[in-house]
Formats: sequence, structure tokens, C-alpha cells
Amino acid sequence: MPPSPHTVRPSIEGACACGRLRRASRALTQFYDDALASSGLRVTQFALMRSIARTGAARVSEVARAHLLDRTALSRALGPLVERGYLRVAPGRDARTREVALTRAGERALDGASADWKRAQAAVAKRLGRERLDCLIEALRDLESLHPDAVARSDRQAAT
Repeated sequence: MPPSPHTVRPSIEGACACGRLRRASRALTQFYDDALASSGLRVTQFALMRSIARTGAARVSEVARAHLLDRTALSRALGPLVERGYLRVAPGRDARTREVALTRAGERALDGASADWKRAQAAVAKRLGRERLDCLIEALRDLESLHPDAVARSDRQAAT
């Protein structure tokens, strides 16, 4: 019996970079979420807080662009962190902008979760090997450049 025209051959499925990356992303996210469970943070929250801690107070739109999120998705992600007192969102330098900053409670939560994150990161490095992990991170950075906001950001940086 001939295969159905809707049958996906394993060689085709395995060749889809997006499908493989999405599955790997879900697996890795769950791994980090499990590692961070005792802190009460999810890895997505940890990443946002870490980014804001590095840059200091930043416009919400800048944080959204840095994480390749639209402002609505970022607002949903920030909401629980603001409610827990880890982040503060306040009017920006003009009436049209808002800025987000890490609070003292957020700094403590981030510090408390950092050891768990480092252990998870070390486990991933051990699993892949340092060189493969570095290559993966470089490849992912290249793929991020496909996002329109990343292209616009690199165009702006090249113009300055």
C-alpha cells in the first residue's frame, strides 16, 4: 500500500530546524524550570530579571526588543513579577514611556535563584560539552538575527 500523501517521513521531520528547535526549547525550558523550582521562578522570569539587573532600569519597549517579545507578551510576563514585588514599572522620562526596574526583593530573589541556574547551566554544559554548548549558543544567536526586531536593531547599530 502506498504511503498516504499526509504521511511525514522521519527524514523530512528530522530536517525541520524549527520543529527540532521548538522541541529542544520545551525540553530545556522544563529542565531549567525544574532546577529553579525551589526559587519560585521560571526560567523565563529569571532571564527577564537577569537582563534587567544587567542593564538597570530600562524602557519596557527596550526590554521587549531585547527579548524579541511584543509589548503585550512582555506585559504578561512582567505582571507576576511586579505582583510579587520583584520588579517595579513606573512612568518613564516622558508621558509616553514606562520603565521597568528590579527591586531589592527582586535582587534577593535573583541572587537566591542564581545558584540553581548555575547548576542547571553546568549540567547542560556537561551533557553537551563546553565546545558544543558554545557552538550551540553561537548558532542560536545567528538564528535570533532572523527576527525583524533583531534586524532593525542591527541596522540601527550599524548606522551609529
